[in-house]
Amino acid sequence: MENNTAAFGRMPDGGAQVDQITLDNGWLRCQVLTYGGAVRSLEVPDRDGRPVDVVLGFDTLEDYLAQDKYMGAIVGRYANRIAGARFTLHDKEYVLCANDGPNSLHGGAVGFDKRVWTAEEVKQDAVTLSLASPDGEEGYPGNLEVRVTYQLYQDTLRILYWARCDQDTVFNPTNHSYFNLSGHASGRVEDQHIRLFSDHYTPIGPGLIPVRTADGDGCEMPVLPVDGTPMDLRRAQPIGARIGEDFPQLALAGGYDHNWVLRPNSGLPAAMAFSKNTGIAMSVHTDMPGIQFYAGNFLGGCPAGKGGAAYGDRCGFCLETQFFPDSPNRPDFPSCVLRAGEEFHSQTSYRFFCRDSIDTP
Repeated sequence: MENNTAAFGRMPDGGAQVDQITLDNGWLRCQVLTYGGAVRSLEVPDRDGRPVDVVLGFDTLEDYLAQDKYMGAIVGRYANRIAGARFTLHDKEYVLCANDGPNSLHGGAVGFDKRVWTAEEVKQDAVTLSLASPDGEEGYPGNLEVRVTYQLYQDTLRILYWARCDQDTVFNPTNHSYFNLSGHASGRVEDQHIRLFSDHYTPIGPGLIPVRTADGDGCEMPVLPVDGTPMDLRRAQPIGARIGEDFPQLALAGGYDHNWVLRPNSGLPAAMAFSKNTGIAMSVHTDMPGIQFYAGNFLGGCPAGKGGAAYGDRCGFCLETQFFPDSPNRPDFPSCVLRAGEEFHSQTSYRFFCRDSIDTP
């Protein structure tokens, strides 16, 4: 085992020790916590070769315990929202924790983000974390085993997900890092560029739950085209360019906080982002069917960040690869059911490089 693990704190009332694991491949440097499996820092070189920490995080375990923004964490069992905090599987209804109004968000009151993970394997450039989620935890069926590997490979942070359950269940993990490609302490991100390789998104209603919307012919549509709306991010544009437009979907979410439908087998990234200040660009690649672009609309109110940095609204953005929100209740969405004894495998990669724009992939 590499000597790159250090104590970060201890859970309240004499609980488990939380460690920080530092990964370094000579190009990228990343710090991962066993609390929530959170990415605490990620240093990448800017256009002048200087390291820039491009993810938001905190200096103490107490601050992680106090915040409610899922900062850098692995979220699950089910990332995003489940309507009414319940779903039916094989004619049996499962009642979840309603921790977001009447809905369940990111796994419930004590999801993966609030658990202490076990570091199973630590290398200089990779770490594998594991977690056991017992049958009935937060209302979900089955004894679930989960492993998440963070790996630095050349200019890329890879996140590999693995899971297995002894009952049929629903499963949708993601990483909830907040990115700021100008540096975690640089302030708001509206001037940073975003590009999503998606032609459709899932429209939302109250509570940010996906709804079916009638098209011009009166047919109910589970997804809507981005054409002619502020949801069209197929060409690179500043995050703030259209976020304040008078558009019902943006009003419901306070800005961008939606799931975009990815093009299967296109060979293109799911998303790209770019900062003119540092020249740092990021591309996101995944085998999941959707990506949630959240512009950090309600990031304010959390503790001071690393080095005392102030993290206010829209000081970071998230690109969460996922199954669609509320998929357990939507048979018209890609299935998130993990069958008993079968293995779940998924991979998301964040690649970093420098360029003058992201107008081309």
